[in-house]
Amino acid sequence: MNSRRQITNHAEGIKVEQNLNTSNNEEIKNGQQLTDHDPEIQDKLTVTVLNDNESDKQQQMMLADVDIRGSFAKEFNPLGLQLNGAKTLDQNEVAIALKDFDNTKDNHMGQNRRVVEDFIQEGILNTRNTFNDILADIGPIVGYASEPLLPLYKACAPLNGIIQNILFYVQSALEETSEQPLDGLTIDESAAIRLYTIEWEGSHQSLYSKLNYTLKTASREELRPYFKYLKLFVTALAKLPCTPPSNIWRGVTKDLSAQFPPNTPVTWWSFTSCTTTLTVLENNIYLGKTGNRTLFSVEAINGRSIRAHSHFNSEDEVLLLPGTHMVVQSRLDAAPDLHIIHLKQVIPEEVLLEPPFEGALLYPKTG
Repeated sequence: MNSRRQITNHAEGIKVEQNLNTSNNEEIKNGQQLTDHDPEIQDKLTVTVLNDNESDKQQQMMLADVDIRGSFAKEFNPLGLQLNGAKTLDQNEVAIALKDFDNTKDNHMGQNRRVVEDFIQEGILNTRNTFNDILADIGPIVGYASEPLLPLYKACAPLNGIIQNILFYVQSALEETSEQPLDGLTIDESAAIRLYTIEWEGSHQSLYSKLNYTLKTASREELRPYFKYLKLFVTALAKLPCTPPSNIWRGVTKDLSAQFPPNTPVTWWSFTSCTTTLTVLENNIYLGKTGNRTLFSVEAINGRSIRAHSHFNSEDEVLLLPGTHMVVQSRLDAAPDLHIIHLKQVIPEEVLLEPPFEGALLYPKTG
């Protein structure tokens, strides 16, 4: 192993044991095969637990929350239907378009569980709507930018007691990272993105799951242990070019349309994974073709393509930054159980995510 990637016996005294003990005492073979498999976790699915019932804080809803990105005009909408509120759509036309779409082939997002956010937590979840946090008393994400830019293993040291086996996965991410990463990133910056994309095996929650849950539901003080990692991670993302403006599709197996009337401001506080292929919707393991479903069609302006730095480097994944702020443009009942909400991303009037370094551009240049 390259010495630069060794994270054992360093100055902080952090040591990654070569043989990790899992809850079912199986061995890790070849440093990659992880055990302690949770029967609740399937190869292509993780779920979001959201509690939208204000009258019953004990109720937990497991929602398959899928992020989909693609060309609506070419893939989802072969009839050229418009969702900008300027036209009332004919329901029969929409039904035909959806039927045609159902006949599309499977996509290649099956191995990426991050397109379905995982917020399964013990205990009672915060009951507010985690899809629209604009009214939540959370506050902007600030303070992390003043942290020093550290190597990945040092940046993750404060998380050692929070995220199970974090240092093992740090080492794995570094081992997967190219000696010369693309986009002008350093090895540690590229590995920070890769670490975010790795799915923990077994019953333990992945870094992305714990981080996003904290971003959406906890006080900013509880986010502090993540500051050093956020400094490295957001620095890496800020160095990537913004993807060209286009529609991002995000779905959830629940009717949320009543919560998003036109002109409603919407803020998503977590990192949001998206995909450039829309055909993921056809798979029953995600939204499927029946049952209550809500699609968020987002006109995104500052997504980052992380394919070159992802553990899943065969997938065209795009990531939205925390504090993505949008306004509801329109709502459409495309079918009795399928609801489409058109969102348009806007630059917020106040800073919701502090830039990671001076001169960092979180949004594309204008003018």
